[in-house]
Amino acid sequence: MTSCVRPGCAGRIMGTGYCDTCGHRHAEPPARPPAGAAEEPEPPGPAAVHAVAGTGELDQHGLVVLPEVPVPDDVLVEDPRPPTGGRRCGANGCTMTIGIGYGGQPARDTGRCPRCGTPYSFRPQLTRGDIVADHYQVLGCLAHGGLGWVYLAEDTRAAGHRVVLKGQINVHDALARRTAVEERRSLTDLHHPDIVRIITYAEHRAPGRPPTGYLVMDYIGGRSLQQLFDADDVERIFHGRPRLDHVLTYGCKILGALQYMHERGLLYCDMKPANVIHFGRALKVIDLGAVRAIGDRTSAYVHTAGYAPPQEEIDRRGWHVDSDLYTVGMTLQALARNTEPARGLAPDSFRRLIARATHAEPRARFRSAAEMSRQLWEVLREFRSLQFGEQLPESSTRFRATGASLDAGLGAIPALDHWTTRPGERPAGLDASPPPAAEVAGALPEPLPDPDDGAALLLDTFPPDAPDRVARQWPRESRLGTPETALWLCRAYLRKGEQQAAESWLAEAETQLGERAAHDWRIAWHHGVLHLSKGEVEPAGARFDAVYRALPGEYVPKLALGYCAEHTGSRPAGRGRPTRAMRYYEAVWKRDSAHTAAAFGLARGHLAGGDRDAAVHVLDEVPATSRHHDAARIAAVRVRAGVLHGDPPTPAGLRDAVRRLPELRLDGGAAAGESRARLVAEVRENALHGRPAQGWGPDFPAGELLGPGDEDGLRTRLEHSFRQLAAQARTAGEHGRLLDLAHAVRPMTTF
Repeated sequence: MTSCVRPGCAGRIMGTGYCDTCGHRHAEPPARPPAGAAEEPEPPGPAAVHAVAGTGELDQHGLVVLPEVPVPDDVLVEDPRPPTGGRRCGANGCTMTIGIGYGGQPARDTGRCPRCGTPYSFRPQLTRGDIVADHYQVLGCLAHGGLGWVYLAEDTRAAGHRVVLKGQINVHDALARRTAVEERRSLTDLHHPDIVRIITYAEHRAPGRPPTGYLVMDYIGGRSLQQLFDADDVERIFHGRPRLDHVLTYGCKILGALQYMHERGLLYCDMKPANVIHFGRALKVIDLGAVRAIGDRTSAYVHTAGYAPPQEEIDRRGWHVDSDLYTVGMTLQALARNTEPARGLAPDSFRRLIARATHAEPRARFRSAAEMSRQLWEVLREFRSLQFGEQLPESSTRFRATGASLDAGLGAIPALDHWTTRPGERPAGLDASPPPAAEVAGALPEPLPDPDDGAALLLDTFPPDAPDRVARQWPRESRLGTPETALWLCRAYLRKGEQQAAESWLAEAETQLGERAAHDWRIAWHHGVLHLSKGEVEPAGARFDAVYRALPGEYVPKLALGYCAEHTGSRPAGRGRPTRAMRYYEAVWKRDSAHTAAAFGLARGHLAGGDRDAAVHVLDEVPATSRHHDAARIAAVRVRAGVLHGDPPTPAGLRDAVRRLPELRLDGGAAAGESRARLVAEVRENALHGRPAQGWGPDFPAGELLGPGDEDGLRTRLEHSFRQLAAQARTAGEHGRLLDLAHAVRPMTTF
């Protein structure tokens, strides 16, 4: 950015050509920054920007660097017309609606109130050339807002510096005048990069008219989101149709502005696409005319139908923080209608986010702008990972990390009972079924304690395997009598396998929460885990779905839903990919390759459809830094060399397995040799029993592992493997069974 040239100003010139401090327009706007550089706030350094070719960049906050919107050339309204629909009179409390037509006649923009007789005028009170407060020269009308006309003016004491004057439509409206005074008092102290700056308040007295007050604001030379998304050139600006991540970025910035206002005791009340300006690569929330104090139930509400909660709700309970969040949800929903179609689970996550923000029950909505913004930000990361293949790892703010792979044995080297307990001599097929429900219940991540709960810090000091002692302290220690303690005890007893005690403490947590329990995601989560522990997968899935609705950006509910969908999904004749499960697993895996439970779930899904190549591709993506890297490599060997749905391995699959085997890192010492011997035995057995009637042919991977390529050579090596396994046997029965298998496969000899 370039420094401002105005004497005494320490501001900098933004991409719009205006100073970010005094609003002075630079004689020559600075050159545009390179594509992708943010202009307000400061562009991040090179290390802080994440770029993917053709997709835009992410700034240091993980938001999309917005496309540049130039300052429009012609912004004035040539023929300013009054707003339609009429307005409340307001004179001395009069509630009559004025400015509407009767008997089929068009509405008049001037006249008298039919009830109280007070004159009114909806015409602009200022014309081009008027000087307001001896300071601002009017250039014309920009638009009209909920409470007054909006004018563009020039500061006569700073050449080229443009401002916006916001006045009242009806100067006889006492309510509108009072609202303007409240604006002046509360809004001039707001200083946020995404909120328009209120410079001052000025009064103007025209001959023969009462004085009119005007808020003086920075002029933001851009387009409202309404104008931008409706414009014919929107695809030129966005280099294609706008994407969901653009909408999510707008949402995060808007919510940041509202959180700032909420922390200062103010509600915005009238969020909609027309009240957000995209200028340069930044945005500003404008039109603060509807702002009111939190808890104010006396002032009239100014809002826009279609974006605000139902009127019945407003009349019943007033306007709250969640009401503001409702308008943000409706705004984002409107912007997303014409975006480019998104891939994978991201559109569903976005719909669920909007559904929570606009829920008919206020208690089910987000509790704060910060909470909603976090979920928006998470959905943005999900979108980017699915749309562009970006890895965007981020620790959950709601769940603890877990090290479970949930590989269902796919990544484990077979134990001896793989051979000693099976009926017959033919090898068993590769098992691609999901892990048991109880195993999943114990392996899913645990929720983090609610930091607002009085016992949250105390819970971390409890030994996780001693719930009885905590339960005994419950009635004696007041600090423990909270919902989080009851949930901790539920989990602790569940780990011990005491389901009845776990259910009892979950019921206690619901009692503690009262009416809030019906909309608390933690209650739904614990019910889901309890159902899983009892093998009740379908009701568990319904509970996890409720958590997904409450936390649409979190990965953990999707992991749980992936398992439930995998377990309950119907597949014709036992085959076919569990598509719904794979959508959940993909959303988790594409975002962060540390979540190997999702990788194994995806691999199982591909195997269910008979696609070994796709399964191995996923397993190969497990990074070397993962604790489950070796398990993924073992699983890849077993997939390549296994019998899948009755289909034997192919020569190419065996060749790949033979290549991979020497690269495996197994535990050192004798145990490593025993593990390798069992895996080699499995590969050799599958190769032998999968041999076509006409033989393998020239593509067979001949060598030390599988022999020279003839059946006798392979039998000799498999016999040797079974004798090695017999040496590992722990019982006489195991030893005899393995020797029987060795004798059964040895080559036939002629005497």
